[in-house]
Amino acid sequence: MLIKLTLEYDGTNYSGWQLQARHETIQGRIEAALKTIFNEPIRVHGAGRTDTGVHARGQVAAITLPRAFEPAELKRALNAMLPDDIVILDAAAAPDDFDPRRSAHSRVYEYRILNRARPSVFERRYAWHLRAKLSLRRMNEAAQVFVGEHDFAAFRKTGSEEKSTVRRVIASRWRREDDHLIYRIEANSFLRHQVRTMVGAMVECGRDRLDAEALAAILESRDRHRARAAAPPHGLYLVEVRY
Repeated sequence: MLIKLTLEYDGTNYSGWQLQARHETIQGRIEAALKTIFNEPIRVHGAGRTDTGVHARGQVAAITLPRAFEPAELKRALNAMLPDDIVILDAAAAPDDFDPRRSAHSRVYEYRILNRARPSVFERRYAWHLRAKLSLRRMNEAAQVFVGEHDFAAFRKTGSEEKSTVRRVIASRWRREDDHLIYRIEANSFLRHQVRTMVGAMVECGRDRLDAEALAAILESRDRHRARAAAPPHGLYLVEVRY
């Protein structure tokens, strides 16, 4: 019986989604809860491998259960066993050919910046605090550089070994909400650290240290050393996986 899970989590206390020896991960926590429920190991397959400290509002995963089990009851049992920074939002039966990663058409991420002079004690884990005033216009000019199919080698994690660094960005835009600048991007898939490195470069545009033309040249170069440092992970959220 194949079950599709939709979940959200606060990634602060975890070394990302993917199972790791001697490190707390989201996948590890869910698999431990499933083992308690079914008394045997059950592998959890996620739609995306969020990094250390990254959050999710709409992560998707799939599990194959060893016996029939009501999805609603599974949701209740998992939420009773999981820590309060991981919540199963929905559990539903899925077709046998459903793969949370390969079946996805696109993924949507958001990055949050708190752009004001004073920090927030309540948002220190959930938004990147930047004191200097950023230009929303310049950041949106920069954001449009990424739309379309491009080789994003300049914006991946150093040392990553993906077979292809070409990705298709469907939407890329900043908006302002009070003291926040929020970046929303949708793409068919992402490289490791891609969104955070893009945000780091766009912030430099917002500070008037870089312009859209120079950013396009960095993208075209495929040289990671020319891009800026990645933005910190705690401002990044996996918002939705679309099928």
